Amino acid sequence: MKPAASFAMVFVTAPELKTARRIAAAALRRKLVACANILGAVESHYWWKGKLERGIEVLIILKTRRRLLDDLEKLVVALHPYDTPEILAVPLACGNARYMEWIQSSTRKEPAAKARSPGKRRPIPRVTR
Repeated sequence: MKPAASFAMVFVTAPELKTARRIAAAALRRKLVACANILGAVESHYWWKGKLERGIEVLIILKTRRRLLDDLEKLVVALHPYDTPEILAVPLACGNARYMEWIQSSTRKEPAAKARSPGKRRPIPRVTR
């Protein structure tokens, strides 16, 4: 296994398959992700506006590089119908070396120029044990 600190898996829920496919396709076309898995019919239980809710959603699992997370978040927010979409990035500890190289080669090399300016970079949170 290869250290994979510069990579992340991103979880996004969508209200239905059509939205999930639109988000996945847009992220892939922009090379913000190397892969998108769409899992249908997950039952979600959650609090919303003070009430306990339940619904059927579609889960998207995206594989990307951490440098692209801000651009990916902006894309998902722009395409998503929810006021507060679930977008959770989980940093990777390690992974198959060839798979990590494939993610690297399949995604855009740099974030969009508008997304970051040289003086406004946010620090990347570090996971420590």
